[in-house]
Amino acid sequence: MPDTVTAAGPWGALLAGVLLVVLAAAALVAEGVLAARARGGPVGPELTRPLDETLRLLRQRRRAPVSADLLLWRVAGGGLVVVALLMVALVPLGNRVVADLDVGVVWFTALDVLVWALVWLLGWGANAAYSLVGGYRFLALALAYELPLMFALVAPALAASSLDVAEVAAAQDDLWFVVWMPVAFVVFLVGVAAFSVRGPFTSPAGADVAGGVLCELSGVDRLVARAGLACLLVAGSAFAVPMFLGGGAGPVLPGWLWVLLKTAAVLTLLLALRRRLPVVRPELAMEVGWVVLLPAVLMQDLVVAVVVAVRG
Repeated sequence: MPDTVTAAGPWGALLAGVLLVVLAAAALVAEGVLAARARGGPVGPELTRPLDETLRLLRQRRRAPVSADLLLWRVAGGGLVVVALLMVALVPLGNRVVADLDVGVVWFTALDVLVWALVWLLGWGANAAYSLVGGYRFLALALAYELPLMFALVAPALAASSLDVAEVAAAQDDLWFVVWMPVAFVVFLVGVAAFSVRGPFTSPAGADVAGGVLCELSGVDRLVARAGLACLLVAGSAFAVPMFLGGGAGPVLPGWLWVLLKTAAVLTLLLALRRRLPVVRPELAMEVGWVVLLPAVLMQDLVVAVVVAVRG
């Protein structure tokens, strides 16, 4: 690991959590603004909608279906926020990082798999038909995106000869990996959109199943689950920075600010594409994931392996 990267400590962990929440709130505002512009409606109300919705849900009484497994249901919603925090802990902010792990890339993929269980439990724990359908839809999407996402992360780790996130970022001093690993970068962003139930992958919470995994949630439960999904979108965008965009590398500005700016740029890209792409049916997503994305990213890994071998 680079000598310039040190543990952030408890205050650094608190700062990372605050930044995650702030960026998640900003993403929700931007999402509302883009939706309003697409409808041709006023943009102004969307600027305060996340705050208004938060206050409304805090006042709303929590309800639950008959025989719902409340423990699993609520652990799942809160677990999404925890997983997002653990993902962000791996991202170096300049010369500071909360979690200094030699296998940070593997840890990220393990957390991503944990999202499977948590979103599924949101559907299962409610003991309601539409929630369960939403849970099954997410599992189908997870089967479509998970392997391509894992192999997308193999490419930068292979090029850096390390599973340490800070070392992967440091290996891009001369050239960002996104320049010669564009397929891996795109596939990774597809995975981020999928595990945060955004863009074309909103069918687990689709209107045709009355909100799917979110349909029975109310009050604080709904607030926490929605915040968790928004935080996952931010966490995935932030993780793309050290893996493909050079981490804190950049002129003039301090490294931590470059990380935030690059994270905001990735978030903007994901949100901008949200309204331009249709919702993908789970069975079609599985076909594209296994027939198109997986072979493409494997070819990308092969190219990286050849380049690394030639460089010696």
